[in-house]
Amino acid sequence: MGLISFLKEKFSKKENKNEKYVTGLDKSRKNFSSKLNLLTKKYSKVNDDYFDELEQILIEADVGVNLALEIVEATKNETDEKKITDPSQINELLVDKMFISYAQQGENIINEISFQKDGPTVLLVVGVNGVGKTTTIAKLAYRYKKQGKKILLVAGDTFRAGATEQLTIWAERLGVDIVKGKENQDPASVCYDGMRKAKEGNFDLVICDTAGRLQNKLNLMQELSKMKKVISKEIPSAPHEIFLIIDATTGQNGVVQAKAFKECTSLTGVIITKMDGTSKGGIILAIRDELGIPVRFIGLGEKMDDLQEFDLDQYLYGLCLGNKEDE
Repeated sequence: MGLISFLKEKFSKKENKNEKYVTGLDKSRKNFSSKLNLLTKKYSKVNDDYFDELEQILIEADVGVNLALEIVEATKNETDEKKITDPSQINELLVDKMFISYAQQGENIINEISFQKDGPTVLLVVGVNGVGKTTTIAKLAYRYKKQGKKILLVAGDTFRAGATEQLTIWAERLGVDIVKGKENQDPASVCYDGMRKAKEGNFDLVICDTAGRLQNKLNLMQELSKMKKVISKEIPSAPHEIFLIIDATTGQNGVVQAKAFKECTSLTGVIITKMDGTSKGGIILAIRDELGIPVRFIGLGEKMDDLQEFDLDQYLYGLCLGNKEDE
């Protein structure tokens, strides 16, 4: 059974379908699927021109040039082996290759944060300004507070005007504690205060914001290194997670940002925001392919519960099929 057939069967019952994925990927699905459908109608038989256009569709979906070439080459090889000439049969193979390209990048990752048995679990959140970092921190706090965890926010972005104030507003709305410093205060000292409070107050999860400056990799590396050193001095195994926030609407610029941050610190996962605002949903595959870092959560809307744990099956279903069975 091909993956498309599997996904159709798996999500045939509405209760098994995550409607947030279907709704959140609506723009990407319409863009991607419509182009594939037009391509299928354009060619009565597959040929080199067909595969060139298929490759372009994947690139325009932000899958990335190298991965697009690999997926199309693998698809072409299988069509040759199976002597498939009908374009309508290619989509099944294409989605199979997209799944394989993601899965082969490493072992399955548990997307949810694994909490420490003793002491606070510390999450460091990094990313450039404007990607939705503060809002995503709030959504993570909301998610884990609902699970009964005691949450502490640490306002480590002391350089951007308004960053601490924004996080403070979210902390008040959510009813969680926050540690903050003064404007332009050393972020590491704010982290120090945060770790001390986390231990004294028996918090389950500490989410630390960081400055979103990327003008100078060396400065960024030094700043993050200092913060991590202070955190680990107070809580030896911390930080336990380092999440990079990427705005899906920035496309391949997001991949460039991810590469820069990966050079500066040991990322454990990526959160893709604003997936509902882009028609180029392939960035998830590009991130996994070029960096080998798993996407842990994706933002599929503006509501607090629209930050969803990443599910590859739901993602491919939302991107390629959506509500077709319901229409």
